Amino acid sequence: MGVDLRQVVAGVLTLTMFVMLGNMIKRDHFDSVEGKFPGARDVEFDSERVSEQGLVNFSKKNTNGPWMEGGLEPKPCWKESNFDEVESKGFVTFSLTNGPEYHVSQIADAVVVARYIGATLVLPDIRGSKPGDERKFEEIYDVEKFVKSLVGVVKVVKGLPKDVSIRDVAVVKVPNRVSEDHIAEQIEPVFRTNSIIRLATFFPSVNMRKTTKTSASDSVACLAMFGTLELQPEVNEVVDSMIERLRTLSRKSDGRFIAVDLRVEILDKKGCRGSSATGTKSCFSAQEIAIFLRKIGFGKDTTIYLTQPRWDESLDVLKDIFPKTYTKESILPADKKAKFLESEDSEFEKVIDFHMCSQSDVFVPAISGLFYANVAGKRIASGKTQILVPADISGTSASVTSHFSPYVSKKNHMAHSCFC
Repeated sequence: MGVDLRQVVAGVLTLTMFVMLGNMIKRDHFDSVEGKFPGARDVEFDSERVSEQGLVNFSKKNTNGPWMEGGLEPKPCWKESNFDEVESKGFVTFSLTNGPEYHVSQIADAVVVARYIGATLVLPDIRGSKPGDERKFEEIYDVEKFVKSLVGVVKVVKGLPKDVSIRDVAVVKVPNRVSEDHIAEQIEPVFRTNSIIRLATFFPSVNMRKTTKTSASDSVACLAMFGTLELQPEVNEVVDSMIERLRTLSRKSDGRFIAVDLRVEILDKKGCRGSSATGTKSCFSAQEIAIFLRKIGFGKDTTIYLTQPRWDESLDVLKDIFPKTYTKESILPADKKAKFLESEDSEFEKVIDFHMCSQSDVFVPAISGLFYANVAGKRIASGKTQILVPADISGTSASVTSHFSPYVSKKNHMAHSCFC
């Protein structure tokens, strides 16, 4: 006799919940799963319950789940008028690599370095994971916005002068969130000798927590990370159309939807699931995400967007519980699929996912890493603070306030240092 998948799911939601890991309402810790840079490790996924007074303002409408009202967009603490002009004495070059979650950090480090050493910043190219996979900056980002935002901070040019030889360029490794001391000791001496350097940013840890230390470059880093990168019009139009499509499908939720960063290829990686002995988890499966969302109060009519590139049969269990679950292939405008979905280059898809997760009403990171950290920063900067960290809940239900990201509940993301 065949087994009905819906019966299996129902059983998971009822009978088996009593034998799930007990006492796990408190956040698990996420270990590194990105593996894009040697030695990189993730931030802890630890959180605390937040008061429903003040921080949390839930919608008064009957909207099929614990949706928060949108918060006010905070104001930047930095002021462009505070930046003094610096004389340019050479050039800093670099590339944007590994996707938009890395781009924002790479931009911030490059601007901070160029400003400190008094160099002109050369507009970066964009490189994918495959050899020869290169794009111009303007294919994805708004060049005019980028250059204009840095007026008075650093001078930006589109390329090196024709009389400059590539052989004259010295490559310098730069740790993410580079300090002024590191620049003075490790980078500036090379620049004074060569006058042209190429930065290669590496990530010793995936950590976007704010620090107690302050420096003169903090305002520059804030501006560079949160005030320079905007999508070029065509890409922005695609993201807007996908968001509008999801809002149309979410009438029972007053146009609201959840974005979940869930990619099967990451879930399938060895070690992704962590160790039950240590109580750590590095990611959550589609079934675990479905159970988590149901237990914190989201109804079956909730609309969900997944970052998974194409539909995979492992996602069926999520769609059984939440029928309105979509990947980009089902909501991307038909006339845009050839360019943004069906090409071998996945750079556009990564950019779309990053901005969909940044603009959704709720963001749930099923996978830890820099994507989660920098999406959280962008959401904090825009007042979209409903970021929910998944967990194995031992009971039949739990309050959504027990699952806010520590970046929100503890206000420990560096974005909180940039906005007032």
